[in-house]
Amino acid sequence: MRRIVLLGMCAALTGCASSRVVLLESEAGGAPGAVAVLDPKTEVDRGSLTDANTEAWLTGGPVKARPLSANYDALLSVMPPPPKVFTLYFIEGATKLAPESIQTLEELRRIVTPASDVQITGHTDTTGDASGNDKLSLDRAFEVRAALVQEGLPVANAHVTGRGARELRVPTGQGVSEPANRRVEVIVR
Repeated sequence: MRRIVLLGMCAALTGCASSRVVLLESEAGGAPGAVAVLDPKTEVDRGSLTDANTEAWLTGGPVKARPLSANYDALLSVMPPPPKVFTLYFIEGATKLAPESIQTLEELRRIVTPASDVQITGHTDTTGDASGNDKLSLDRAFEVRAALVQEGLPVANAHVTGRGARELRVPTGQGVSEPANRRVEVIVR
């Protein structure tokens, strides 16, 4: 995902003649982003930024993207690093990690510090009933949190949620055992 930075928003706030939009490059290697500029009255497309590290002034006329000037180094140096995302997989019907996820947990333990902010979200496949899956997904997330708290992460910095079978990685019908859906996703900031 590309970061979008809006600069000089005086046009929207105080009636100034122009403002500027900047599309920065993604550090995370995600899907490309874009900024479309529409006329506020007619909603006609006035132009867009689709290439990373470009900028355009938003005046009354068409939007013309140009390469980003070098004076944004100070801004980029203070931007927070992108979040790190980890996925851990589990044995069916259990809170025990699948063998292929043990190394991922060890890597996660190495990067988490007491200052980290961590979102831990548990998921299940569609076997079992909804309330059982909700409980299992939450229990899986709590197991991962416990492992990180042992490494010094304050409990207050570890936000836990369980989604049951509501956010399947691999869409399946009810009652289907799918290993890719039995997971905990961890986002570290």
